[in-house]
Amino acid sequence: MKRWMLYATFIALGALAGWAYWNWFGCVNGCAITGRWWTSTAYGAVMGYLSWGLVLPADRNKAAS
Repeated sequence: MKRWMLYATFIALGALAGWAYWNWFGCVNGCAITGRWWTSTAYGAVMGYLSWGLVLPADRNKAAS
């Protein structure tokens, strides 16, 4: 599987998880992240991107140069 496809998959899963968190547990007012659906979804997408970056092995060809 291509590297960018894995990133896109984790970003989509993170966005879905962020939206689901907002839908079931988000608060109505006073919350910076979970107060609105689009901030929770964006935060989830960023977390999905970062979590895949943690488990993805570094490309050895680019690291050597």
